[in-house]
Amino acid sequence: MVQIPLEDNAGDVIAKAMRGANIGDTALGRLAGVDPELVQAARKSKGDETTLRAIAPHLRLSAAALVALSRGAWYPRPVAFPDGFAMCTTDYGDMTINAYIVWDPVSKRAATFDTGSTAAPLLAEIDRRGLKLEAAFLTHTHQDHLADLVSILRAHRVPVWTSERETIAGAGTFAEGRVFEFGAVRVRTLSTWGHTCGGASYVVDGLAHPLVVVGDALFASSMGGGMESYEDARDNNIAKLMSLPPATVIACGHGPLTTVGEELEHNPFFAR
Repeated sequence: MVQIPLEDNAGDVIAKAMRGANIGDTALGRLAGVDPELVQAARKSKGDETTLRAIAPHLRLSAAALVALSRGAWYPRPVAFPDGFAMCTTDYGDMTINAYIVWDPVSKRAATFDTGSTAAPLLAEIDRRGLKLEAAFLTHTHQDHLADLVSILRAHRVPVWTSERETIAGAGTFAEGRVFEFGAVRVRTLSTWGHTCGGASYVVDGLAHPLVVVGDALFASSMGGGMESYEDARDNNIAKLMSLPPATVIACGHGPLTTVGEELEHNPFFAR
């Protein structure tokens, strides 16, 4: 199996944190006591360990996790679901993007989360397993996450669901805490906005592992860009995602699967 690369490197993490803090190379260098050119190098993934450790506290990043990321010293452990969960990764320009299916192994009642650049792998998995698709959920409305929604709706006439804070024409909406059931599988909605104005995550119970589908709220060793509100994105991740049980598998919009426990140890934004 091909290993999916991490979505962000150390430079990406630094750049996101600097953008969120609204601080530039010169100001951060002054705070950290390092040359602004060294800050710039770190932002471009060419930073030395001394610089990374100096700037990390001023960006509310874990220095140890940031250094480990810069060295390529961590990758999340593989997670296997015997049944009830599938991850479909497709190319979107120079990125890869993930979409997911969850289902009750007994009744075969199923739901999808996002679409990828093409829904063909999702639809093939549904057909191969004889699933009964009942809903299509969106984590947010960026084009890469709903690029092929039309194919899902052509093949399966199911309702589309989005957060009430961020919707599209024809979709049903939900408030935080709404619960959907697909046989023994239970899906609970969380508002994890900040990357976009109404980003949603979905806590899934009833499978072999506890699961949360997060879209671009969170990535293995990073988080979304917080384009709508960096502070709210960060706070929502801490309060609602990092507070889930450590064994909870995180299904991200880009990059590999991870777990809450691993992110609390290895993600520079959240490591304790």
